[in-house]
Amino acid sequence: MIAYIIRRALYAIPILIGVNVLTFVLFFVVNSPDDMARLNLGAKRVTPEAIEEWKQERGYHLPLLLNRQAEGLGWLTETVFFDKSLRLFRFEFGQSDNGREIGYDIRQRMWPSLAIAIPVLLVGLLVNISFALLIAFFRATYIDFWGVVLCVTMMSVSGLFYIIGGQYLVSKLLHLVPISGYDTGLGAAKFLVLPAIIGVIGGIGSGTRWYRTLFLEEINKDYVRTARAKGLSEQRVLFRHVLQNALIPILTGVVVILPLLFLGSLITESFFGIPGLGSYTIDAINNQDFAIVRAMVFLGSVLYILGLLLTDISYTLVDPRVRLS
Repeated sequence: MIAYIIRRALYAIPILIGVNVLTFVLFFVVNSPDDMARLNLGAKRVTPEAIEEWKQERGYHLPLLLNRQAEGLGWLTETVFFDKSLRLFRFEFGQSDNGREIGYDIRQRMWPSLAIAIPVLLVGLLVNISFALLIAFFRATYIDFWGVVLCVTMMSVSGLFYIIGGQYLVSKLLHLVPISGYDTGLGAAKFLVLPAIIGVIGGIGSGTRWYRTLFLEEINKDYVRTARAKGLSEQRVLFRHVLQNALIPILTGVVVILPLLFLGSLITESFFGIPGLGSYTIDAINNQDFAIVRAMVFLGSVLYILGLLLTDISYTLVDPRVRLS
């Protein structure tokens, strides 16, 4: 197990380097350090001297990928890419282009993101599995048919419809919760209820349909027929045997996204004015703040790789037949 984890960690290094290079190239294809300086300085103070001073302060005065004027390894090390990227592997995110500490912002903003993501995950998992078991129990009936139709319909509706519709109905017409905003402590609950409910509703269609497929695959296997032949009721077969043996694919979908819960939802947080990492990333893209964009992409890649590793490890806990080597 330890050797497997170490090997996977070593495999992650070239992946993270590749993601970092791709992010760097894509960002500077549409942007240049001069453009970033003009955007941050504003139209009234843009002079060549001010632009050069801004670039010097933030390390953008160096060549981007290759420094042909340097000697030896300086070709690679004396560049913007090397200067900005090396610290990421030590999880030193540095400062944003507007001077704020990125690491501090991430530590502060991850809590609002988790406050939405965790309830959506737990409640959504319970609701989706319950609906999927119900549809699977009444398989090949009108309940199954119309349940699938409803799931496909909900999957086809844009998430923006749920957000805008929920804000209009619950906040503007019924005045049950604020339409947007955030507060600290227990006061944040009234701002999180609606985003959480919308997150659960928006995921019912795809989640229920996926779990239904898993349960129907298990229902047709030999051990289920054996359990029925022993005289077990359909409810016991479904909820005891089928659900238990479908845990591996369910666990795959859950564990792999656990680390990504920190990153929040880009659209939900932006529409509801919640100061999480999702809105933090959107604001950085709008402001062309490469330091924040680079840090969030790198962090997202690390968390996704961690999620895949946790998924492999969790297999051994659910199914003793699985061995990692």
